[in-house]
Amino acid sequence: MRLPTPCSRTLLQSLSSRVSPGRLNSLPRCPQTLTRRLSSSPSKDAQSEHDLRYGYYDVVLPQEPLVWGTSYIIPRVVPPHIPKPPYVPEFLGPDADGPAAEEDMSSSRRKLITDAEDLKKLRTSARFAGEVLNFAGTFVQEGRTTDEIDAAVHELVLACGAYPSPLRYKGFPKSCCTSVNNIVTHGIPDERPLEDGDIVNVDITVYMDGFHGDTSRTFLVGDVDEKGRELVEITEAALEAGIAACGPGRPFKGIGRAIHNLLRGKDFCVSPQFTGHGIGRDFHRQPWILHHLNDEPGEMQPGDCFTIEPAIIQGTDPESITFPDGWTVATANCARSAQAEHMVLITESGTEVLTRL
Repeated sequence: MRLPTPCSRTLLQSLSSRVSPGRLNSLPRCPQTLTRRLSSSPSKDAQSEHDLRYGYYDVVLPQEPLVWGTSYIIPRVVPPHIPKPPYVPEFLGPDADGPAAEEDMSSSRRKLITDAEDLKKLRTSARFAGEVLNFAGTFVQEGRTTDEIDAAVHELVLACGAYPSPLRYKGFPKSCCTSVNNIVTHGIPDERPLEDGDIVNVDITVYMDGFHGDTSRTFLVGDVDEKGRELVEITEAALEAGIAACGPGRPFKGIGRAIHNLLRGKDFCVSPQFTGHGIGRDFHRQPWILHHLNDEPGEMQPGDCFTIEPAIIQGTDPESITFPDGWTVATANCARSAQAEHMVLITESGTEVLTRL
């Protein structure tokens, strides 16, 4: 069934109010049985205010019947010889126990990376992440599924002796994240074929030689409408504005200010829900990088390595909801979102964008 955007927005709002982790045994059912493909109609007779403001595209909704969590998704197999990050259980068979928790993010302290050998490994992992992202982009084609992209990423990463960092991180069941159209972040690859006019963010993280490399980009599928292309372009510009604010002795809050200044007066906003993060031997740690206007203290120092990854949303409402899978985050009003990400290393003389090829 294909519903107009106002109807799908109502269903998302209803879902947000009805589904919670505590209601595992009595999950609600929407009155319609929905597929994952819904759309605003390009028909002039069916134009809505939403269509005129945000353009025409498929709206992604959770598939009925609603299922909480991801236990029904079988993770891909990783050979025993592949080195794994500490949060991955030792046994990776289908019946493996849940993942060991990575160190608590609230207490994950900031760590400067200054050792020459560590910096070499960090740069290698980051560059490999960029190469994997470019490879994944070649699979972004109309008719291909995001699960196919995930499978290709998984095989390439393993073939190079690395581990796909998202896999089993706090229970995430896939090897990369794919976020389509109105999905803000953490989309789980699935069997939905990519459609002409979609935009899809592919988020890659690899664990190689003890260090994580993390990067993402939003790709266009076929003939994307003007408003969709504009969203992707402003997202890339927001990332570059954040990078330009970096350097030794510069305040972390300058990143959010630079992005705020770029978006000022435009019909876009940045999600305040998701931050960049320190990275290295840990997947996530301090410093947390806020992409919105903020007054957080702290200055960048040589040896700081962190991601900048703004998620830019059409319009001025950044509200979002989480799907029953516990990971996929969608805009509450069904507007589109795009994201772009690089790893930045602060040096004595400036900055290095480690994932830029």
